Amino acid sequence: MDCKNLIDKLESEKSLSSDEYGFLVSSYTEEDRLYAQKIASGIADSIFGRKVYTRGIVEFTNYCRNNCLYCGIRCANRDIERYRLDAKTILSCCNAGYDIGYRTFVLQGGEDLYYTDEMMADIIRSIKKQYSDAAITLSIGERSYESYKQFRLAGADRYLLRHESADPKHFAKLHPASQVLSTRMQCLRNLKELGFQTGAGMMVGSPYQTAGNIASDLVFIQEFKPEMVGIGPFIPHHSTPFRSFPAGSVDMTLFLLSLVRIMLPKVMLPATTALGTVESDGRLRGIQAGANVIMMNISPFETRKDYLLYDSKREIDSTHLVSVQDLDGILRPIGYSAISAKGDYNNA
Repeated sequence: MDCKNLIDKLESEKSLSSDEYGFLVSSYTEEDRLYAQKIASGIADSIFGRKVYTRGIVEFTNYCRNNCLYCGIRCANRDIERYRLDAKTILSCCNAGYDIGYRTFVLQGGEDLYYTDEMMADIIRSIKKQYSDAAITLSIGERSYESYKQFRLAGADRYLLRHESADPKHFAKLHPASQVLSTRMQCLRNLKELGFQTGAGMMVGSPYQTAGNIASDLVFIQEFKPEMVGIGPFIPHHSTPFRSFPAGSVDMTLFLLSLVRIMLPKVMLPATTALGTVESDGRLRGIQAGANVIMMNISPFETRKDYLLYDSKREIDSTHLVSVQDLDGILRPIGYSAISAKGDYNNA
């Protein structure tokens, strides 16, 4: 097998086998990565016109019932100050975000059942009533089919739920026994069935991850065809069992972004905060690799330091909100522009 030939095959057929993906991720060179990047960026440019969609993230709770071994807000971490934002504060964040150009609000938090289905539905309706031209994305973990249905009926448009690992044995190494891959996968299927634009994804370089695990992830993404895919490097947090593991590779992350863009040409593909944390220009490199979304923090400044999924997260020391116009200025030097449009997935 030859990496360039496999990349060409992926471009033409939009599909590879697990063995072929495994070979790619274990054998690619920098030349191969740049070759995939050229194809991926060309695909993204042809579809999106060198425009980057923007999203404003509201991190509204750092309480979580789960104890994922990699996560800084895991329930066993006693070294952080917990907080919850009320509905009025969440709406205030959206107000501020709207004023500086954002037309998608991402409500993100731990799996915090303090926020009942009814509370979440009320928050969603309040935002939609205020901003009918904006999209709402939820990222609040595993819930029941009925919960997801209630959120959808209230007006939520999208849902981000990283699958983390498509290999059950690897998934089990990242989570306690109470969390199983089959539940995560059923949640993703439920979200699709209910009409959410659904996001899956994984960390690159997570502990115990192998080339075979990444191949399984790519096969899952290929078959599930999510509307959004979140891929970022693993970054350790000092208060987790994985504190001593090294961060994931930026170059591998960029290569995988390119492969996913080639596989799913219309997918909404973020250049993640984690990518920009490991390397200062990581998000710009992600856009050049085929990503077409940037998500920025519009949470209250005083709570940002307490929403640390990993160490050294960017934006926690910000003293002003980064506007869409600011992002446009950052992207212009590499030939891209930031746009305010809510940026729905286009299945046409």
